[in-house]
Amino acid sequence: MYWTLELASKLEDAPWPATKEELIDFAIRSGTPLEVIENLQEIEDEGEIYESIEDIWPDYPTKDDFFFHEDEY
Repeated sequence: MYWTLELASKLEDAPWPATKEELIDFAIRSGTPLEVIENLQEIEDEGEIYESIEDIWPDYPTKDDFFFHEDEY
């Protein structure tokens, strides 16, 4: 399983919080790349509810990771 910023961003509009099955269903219905669906299928699931993409990919960058201030633009 590998995540890139581009792949993970496809799940930004997912219906959070969600189960693994709900995320897979969303990915299929929204036409995400096959790699996203494969990554979701590889998650070891114990019936967990995921609150955000950070629960799946902890290294997902947040707005705080970027070095610009939205107020300046």
